[in-house]
Amino acid sequence: MKAVVSLNSGSSSIKFSLFVLDTQGALQFSAGGKIERIGIAPSLKARSVDGTVLLERGWSDGASLSHADLLADLFAWAAEHPLEDREIIAIGHRVVHGGTEFAAPRLIEPDLLDALEALCPLAPLHQPHNLAAIRAIAALSPGLPQVACFDTAFHRDKPALAARLAIPRALHDQGVRRYGFHGLSYEYIARRLAEIDPALASGRVIAAHLGNGASLCAMDAGRSIDTTMGFTALDGLMMGTRCGSLDPGAVLHLQSQMGMSAAQVEELLYKRSGLLGVSGLSSDMRTLAEAGTAEAEEAMDLFAWRAGREAGALASSLGGLDGIVFTAGIGENDAAMRSRICRRLEWLGLEIDEIANAGNGPLISLPDSKVKAYVIATDEERMIALHTLKIVEKAE
Repeated sequence: MKAVVSLNSGSSSIKFSLFVLDTQGALQFSAGGKIERIGIAPSLKARSVDGTVLLERGWSDGASLSHADLLADLFAWAAEHPLEDREIIAIGHRVVHGGTEFAAPRLIEPDLLDALEALCPLAPLHQPHNLAAIRAIAALSPGLPQVACFDTAFHRDKPALAARLAIPRALHDQGVRRYGFHGLSYEYIARRLAEIDPALASGRVIAAHLGNGASLCAMDAGRSIDTTMGFTALDGLMMGTRCGSLDPGAVLHLQSQMGMSAAQVEELLYKRSGLLGVSGLSSDMRTLAEAGTAEAEEAMDLFAWRAGREAGALASSLGGLDGIVFTAGIGENDAAMRSRICRRLEWLGLEIDEIANAGNGPLISLPDSKVKAYVIATDEERMIALHTLKIVEKAE
């Protein structure tokens, strides 16, 4: 039975999913799992589609293990424990940044890797790890086709004005522009919403990908019109450890007046800001909700305020709003945060059904609400698998 694997390699985790092709050639989820706490004490758990644990192990003394080391262990286990004789025909990867050149999934070849390596400074938390996983797989299984699926691609056709920064034109032409991210998630949400509510999917919708990384996307008939992330994945909403939108003068002040180096500023804005920085406690919304401190409450209020503020701006880009979709870890599971954000959007005509919201939807707006609100689980891994299968079949 032929199968496709999706890999989503981040700074401290690797998510993986196995999809098999059924008799009609459609992808069916078969198994998946996650390697997490990479760089600290890695742990791995894999489950089959029915929830059965296939593999569980940890490396309590594995702080020095790299992504490549851990993928080698996973491959070794897979070689010794074949899953019902499934033949892996390709592996698809989430690659955060495609730059100005790559607007569609690509079969990975050496020249492509070199071009993607040059984009690492634009996504320092993600791109190096995306590429490390690709290189690790290439070393373990040189003949196995691999496909790069770009998080920036979904936003590539947004209006030209939404891509431009107010800087000299020559810099824009050199690639200093607004790209947008979380594209694989938004592409899946647009696809899924068209199945659930076709009329709404053809209208003006804001998708809210709220997790440790967070952004909003304004979609008109399923097409990206505007988004909160820009040149890098540091822009826009407040996030777990990232600051989101920031007065550029603050960066100049940190360097010229407070003596911080560029590397120190980067570390501050990417890793010590956001929910963690404001709360002084944690980047995890669940921990903050349980903390009961004034600082934790302020961090959650600021998260909701920033989300509401940016949603209002995207409603302007759309010329109105017909619906909002919450997705990703916080968006799918945190009813209290969804309620905070929805209350800030009441002026647009959104009326939330608190009972439905507490049950995680999927429809969480009242019947007479002018703006519909949904909770839809994202599935970036399935989107990667769909793209990968298409590329591989085209190459045959």
